[in-house]
Amino acid sequence: MTRPPVRTAPSGAVYFSLLGPLTARLDGHELPLGPRKQRLVLATLLSRPNTPVPVEVLTDAVWPDDPPRTARKNLQVYVSAARTLLGPAGHEGRDRVVHGCGGYLLRIAEGELDTLRFGSLARAGRAAAGRGDLAGAARLLREALDLWEGPPLNDLRDSAGVAEEAGRLEARCLTVYEDWAETEIELGRPAVAVDGLRDLVERHPLRERLRAAWMNSLHQSGRQAEALAVYDDYRQLMARELGLEPSPAMAALYRSMLGRGREARRPAPAREAVGPAAPPACTAAFTGRPGELRDLLEVLGCGEERVVVVSGPAGAGKSALALRAAHLLADRFPDGRVRVRVRREDGTARNRAELLAELGRLCGVAGNAASPGNTASPEGGAGGDRAATAALADAWQEWQARHRALVVLDDVPDEASVRGLLSRSGKCSVLITARGQLAGLAPVHRVALPALADGEALELLGKLIGAGRLRADPGAALRIVRACGGLPLAVEVSGMRLAVLRHLPLAEYADRLDDPSAALDELVAGDMSVRHRIASGWQDLADGDRWVLGRLAGLAEDGGFTLDRATEALGCGERAAIRAVESLIDAGAVTSPAGEVTAHAALYEVPRLLGLYAQEREGV
Repeated sequence: MTRPPVRTAPSGAVYFSLLGPLTARLDGHELPLGPRKQRLVLATLLSRPNTPVPVEVLTDAVWPDDPPRTARKNLQVYVSAARTLLGPAGHEGRDRVVHGCGGYLLRIAEGELDTLRFGSLARAGRAAAGRGDLAGAARLLREALDLWEGPPLNDLRDSAGVAEEAGRLEARCLTVYEDWAETEIELGRPAVAVDGLRDLVERHPLRERLRAAWMNSLHQSGRQAEALAVYDDYRQLMARELGLEPSPAMAALYRSMLGRGREARRPAPAREAVGPAAPPACTAAFTGRPGELRDLLEVLGCGEERVVVVSGPAGAGKSALALRAAHLLADRFPDGRVRVRVRREDGTARNRAELLAELGRLCGVAGNAASPGNTASPEGGAGGDRAATAALADAWQEWQARHRALVVLDDVPDEASVRGLLSRSGKCSVLITARGQLAGLAPVHRVALPALADGEALELLGKLIGAGRLRADPGAALRIVRACGGLPLAVEVSGMRLAVLRHLPLAEYADRLDDPSAALDELVAGDMSVRHRIASGWQDLADGDRWVLGRLAGLAEDGGFTLDRATEALGCGERAAIRAVESLIDAGAVTSPAGEVTAHAALYEVPRLLGLYAQEREGV
């Protein structure tokens, strides 16, 4: 942003720029781009180069509220003008803009569009850094940044569709700037990044990585007082705007600057404390759950209950709800809010010694009482290891007795995993998320998460694929969220998949999800897989419960099952069927009516996707 942009278009070719105002240049001369609506169409096509852009997306960008009846004809006129401006593509003279079933596709080369060139340079810079060539990485990243002239498409951001694309481009630019600044700091050249980082922090004051790089560049330049002031300003801003403390990573960087000269380089990876560095399990913005959220805020806010359990199947959004509540309860817990996952990445339970050690590190409790090496067995090993674990447990109870904090114990597999962690006295509260009901914990306040209502699920889907695309085929959108069973994770993965497959009609994707044999195969987006998450919950079930669930899943396909039908399907007596169904309710695999009703009158349900997985595994 501090040097003249580098233009790489070959002679005689039009060069387009989105990293600033929309411009087109031919041999150094700027070209007129026509009226505003024509520029909006061009900007939308250029934002998705070499990718089909649906007509609905273009329409929403130009007429977000009330498109005229002639919208499609008008778009054809604007696209025709773009073809004239662009000219033929390559030596074969192919059309630049072609229309197919997925929409309009604009063919353009890397040397003709700044965002393509930017991405290529950024990838090359990161690859160089991965090889240890920091000097080469800094040069390539700087070359990419030289293309960035200001907020992308800043002259067209009054269009919501274009503003969304511009926001994505700006986020990419900021990330590359952070990569470059951190590389320069590693090379011992922090001063070159100071001024640019200051300007960007002023525009993006809550972007933590930018602020950390600014602190580091000041500190490495010998300006320690200014670096510490940057942290203090951030701490006050976070408290004022969000009611949060800086993440543990930022706090650790600040402490390192206080105590160790110029050793600080970049913040260590943040632990999972409640705050901006700890995203919820689902990556989409929090959606829905107004009643459950209000319940959590009332119960935890007034201090009536010290332990609350949020339960629901894998992918129901338990972690997202818990973290949302924790963020909103900042003023009720002045001594902090901290989150610890109770399972390892492979889904197995962490032992008590591990959990106590992490809680101790996060809260500053008895930091030397035990070491990570003393956490191999469920009770920390024999002899001295057991004594160390007991010392940590006592220190943790003492800390809770003297503080008012909120502890989020996330993804708890069973009661035994957390019994020794709950406060016996004092004003600390514990918010537990679990797939099962954890019936053995008492007294606790319970919040069960049902499937999202249709409106909530559609809102979540719309945030990911765009309101215009949702409005284009609302019936198909409703089929999608219902095929997902209202499971937030499945709706989110569907939205992420459709956001990439812009050519795929919603109706066709809904057909795929309606097919029981293909639904789980469709619910994959990158490294997010609904099948994988459901499989994790399946492993929690006892062998007998898995067989029962496989038998009952077939009954649930038409909307639920009664106890009489369960008894018949299981081939057992009534009492045995009741125990089998209630065991699955306790495990969170079967839902039952919220109000009181006799076992015979109740209609039980198996969540659709869990039922499909159960039938698949049990061969029903």
